[in-house]
Amino acid sequence: MTQHVLSLLVEDKPGLLTRVAGLFARRGFNIESLAVGRSEVAGLSRITAVVDVEELPLEQVTKQLNKLINVIKIVELEPDQSVLHEHVLIKVRVDAGTRPQVLEIVELFRAQVVDVTPEALVIELVAGAQRTAGLLRMLEPYGIRELAQSGLLAIGRGPKSITASLPRS
Repeated sequence: MTQHVLSLLVEDKPGLLTRVAGLFARRGFNIESLAVGRSEVAGLSRITAVVDVEELPLEQVTKQLNKLINVIKIVELEPDQSVLHEHVLIKVRVDAGTRPQVLEIVELFRAQVVDVTPEALVIELVAGAQRTAGLLRMLEPYGIRELAQSGLLAIGRGPKSITASLPRS
């Protein structure tokens, strides 16, 4: 199986996300990551979905997604031609002895400390999957108390836009 990153431009309507996820579920595909938010066009949202599936079944699902009335456009983003980032918040156990070591790791990964207490630090990182995984590996020995991670956000590199051909209001 191969990992695919899909960017869907959809009308901002209630229930659409359920219908999109349902198409993947009916085919037995696991959605590894899902992120939804506003797009640069009023009334339209962007769904970024990461699925692990072979090419032919993905093509079939893409055709079915295109039949949904509220789906405007679907693009598969190639990793080498896209910016792929996720957002992670990590609460790490610290004490007076381990705090300097954890802060050094935070600096090494170009992350940020967003909350400090005597017993814990909350660290924020916006990065690709490899850097995120590396930071988590380095922090694990100190004790990760809590973790919140967004779905993958993706956008194509260069001047092209998924909404370029749409009329602007």
